[in-house]
Amino acid sequence: MFKNFKLMGNCLTPCKTIADHKPVQHKQIGLPSPTKPDSAVAPVQLPKPDVNTTPVLQTPKNVKDLRQNPGYRDVYIFSYLEMKIATKNFRPDQILGEGGFGIVYRGLIDETVRQGIKSTQVAIKQLNPEGFQGDREWLAEVNYLGQLSHPNLVKLIGFCCEDEHRLLVYEFMACGSLEKHLFRKVCLTMPWSIRMKIALDAAKGLAFLHGAERPVIYRDFKTSNILLDEDYNAKLSDFGLAKDGPMGDQTHVSTRVMGTYGYAAPEYVMTGHLTARSDVYGYGVVLLELLIGRRAMDKNRPSREHNLVEWARPLLIHSKKLARILDPRMEGQYSPRVAQKVANLAYQCLSQNPKGRPMMSQVVELLETFQSPPENTENLFAQRGGGPVTLYEVPKSPDVNIKEVNRKIPRSEEREHRKKSSQRRNEDREAGIHRSGQRRGEDREAGTRRREGPKPRKNRSKSEPPQIEADLYSPTSPSPMRDFEP
Repeated sequence: MFKNFKLMGNCLTPCKTIADHKPVQHKQIGLPSPTKPDSAVAPVQLPKPDVNTTPVLQTPKNVKDLRQNPGYRDVYIFSYLEMKIATKNFRPDQILGEGGFGIVYRGLIDETVRQGIKSTQVAIKQLNPEGFQGDREWLAEVNYLGQLSHPNLVKLIGFCCEDEHRLLVYEFMACGSLEKHLFRKVCLTMPWSIRMKIALDAAKGLAFLHGAERPVIYRDFKTSNILLDEDYNAKLSDFGLAKDGPMGDQTHVSTRVMGTYGYAAPEYVMTGHLTARSDVYGYGVVLLELLIGRRAMDKNRPSREHNLVEWARPLLIHSKKLARILDPRMEGQYSPRVAQKVANLAYQCLSQNPKGRPMMSQVVELLETFQSPPENTENLFAQRGGGPVTLYEVPKSPDVNIKEVNRKIPRSEEREHRKKSSQRRNEDREAGIHRSGQRRGEDREAGTRRREGPKPRKNRSKSEPPQIEADLYSPTSPSPMRDFEP
């Protein structure tokens, strides 16, 4: 839907101004390279799934059926003239963005458009007849959003199907897409607590679709299709590729491969067999992007890091390696224990084996335990003052008698101590850890203890993240995401 937004001023304030973007291009995808089987990892303890049911969808098969029997509750049917009035005759300064579907305009539905209607800001998508998507995708949007209603799905206000004109009218999402916030080069970064809230909201949207009496497979889950309102509530948009899931004894739906490169599940790409677990894989990719702050596909990085999943997934289950790849702009905003659990969840969602992935209802229940109270986010901003905040402190060394520290140590012990210190420095250098002067003081103190006997010693707890010597985040210009179709 609104795939392209640009905010003015502070990134984390309600969006007012929107800019255009390059259209999304379709691209054929080949078979993924063979990957190693999942290594042994302690599984995340997932709750038992709940079954959420909604009525079976009755979908018109074509535009003719839609015109004869629209039958959608609380959905307006607009004329093309009313759409021209709402968009000020499709003026260029009303354009919000452009994608494979066509152009998205900002509009206003009020008394001048139709008598008795409440004044509402909207976003109006106009199908490009020569674009990549056609009547089938347009009709899919109307069918699903016309009948499904959920706080984490973008609301369809109405549509226009007059002559050759195809338009969709949605609620206006003030803060645009998650993609534009997450990968912005400048401006205040999105905090951990907001990222986890968005992850939960998006998971709730998918869980609702999968829990329908006839499951709905979203099929194009990605950051550009997750829209944010002025309070950063996340909602799924763009249902053009959505598909009814398997019913009864069916295990999957066979369909042509469509989606976005980097987000599609490997078994779906290879076989065309579509299940709800295919959406879970796409969710895992987005969760990984939220954790690391990098795009799913980024050709501007070293070749081994082009594909985020292939590069990062093996590192998610190692606490020290995870600390080095997490988005450093969030440093100090999260508990390492919670970050490790979220990383383990992403690891399972990205399993090569579909049956090894959790259900979205389980993901929702797990993420709900990681949410921070709203006041914590406010306090975080107050403490930041526009700059970084570190909530971790290196434990202070116990008081040491300076005379005892300076006392001469036998050469044999000194050589042994230097050898061990050198080994530790080499290990730390490989792990990217900088040994501070304070830590060196602890080494000298340790030498004194060896001579005088053991004493209680304070080390950095395992839950505290190491200090990173290099900035692992180097923002790059966003590359357009590509849809593919064989």
